[in-house]
Amino acid sequence: MRFLFLGDVVGKPGYSGVLARTAELRKQHRLDAVVINAENAADGAGLMPRQYRRLIEAGVDVMTMGDHIYRRKEIVPILQSSQRIVRPANYPESSSGRTWTVVQTPGGKLGVISLLGRVFMRPVDCPFAAVDAALNEMAVENPRCILVDVHAEATSDKQVLGRYLDGRVTAVLGTHTHVPTADSCVLPGGTAFQCDVGMSGPYDSIIGRDIKRVTNATISFEPSHFHVATRDVRLCGAIIEADADGKAISIERFEDRIETQ
Repeated sequence: MRFLFLGDVVGKPGYSGVLARTAELRKQHRLDAVVINAENAADGAGLMPRQYRRLIEAGVDVMTMGDHIYRRKEIVPILQSSQRIVRPANYPESSSGRTWTVVQTPGGKLGVISLLGRVFMRPVDCPFAAVDAALNEMAVENPRCILVDVHAEATSDKQVLGRYLDGRVTAVLGTHTHVPTADSCVLPGGTAFQCDVGMSGPYDSIIGRDIKRVTNATISFEPSHFHVATRDVRLCGAIIEADADGKAISIERFEDRIETQ
């Protein structure tokens, strides 16, 4: 199985890029599935139902979310009903949304789980217990491959979850910081790992936001709306190839430059 995971889709630039490029990327890279983190698609925070539907129509198989999951209340009914989008599994049990999903692809069944880190993040439940529970529940579906999105601030949070899950899932891929890291590898147990796959959005920015506004607010402490930037748009992520047993054979850092200015 070959699948592409794209990091945080930021605002209209990232969202439009995914819509425009997904079909061609599937052909070009012989992909069985495309999974994206969509938590920043709606003007940088959250996801709207219309965006969800258009992303599915464009060829996205599953969407993960993160700490901005409920910033747009309109998405809650979709979280409650769809099998193509998951919430962080270590959110409270009463939270709207699925903690895991399994979708059929040309290469077999793909399971997807999302986790939130705990260092420098809003307090959440234990990600280790949550992923153990999700994997136990998912076992009845017998997925060929399993992707875990770890949406976390701290490198240590992501690395320890990668090691904890090594040999139990196909890939542990980090999101949230919007900056791709150079540590992609296949761990000893056969799990592909990258601390952060980066964002899919405008890189002439401060993690996707207008440079001048972020700089002024940082220097002056005066509040300002951080508009999504528009220049140097790239889709960033990782392509994973796995064998028949769901073990990762390779991980390839992925970048598709949409616009160069």
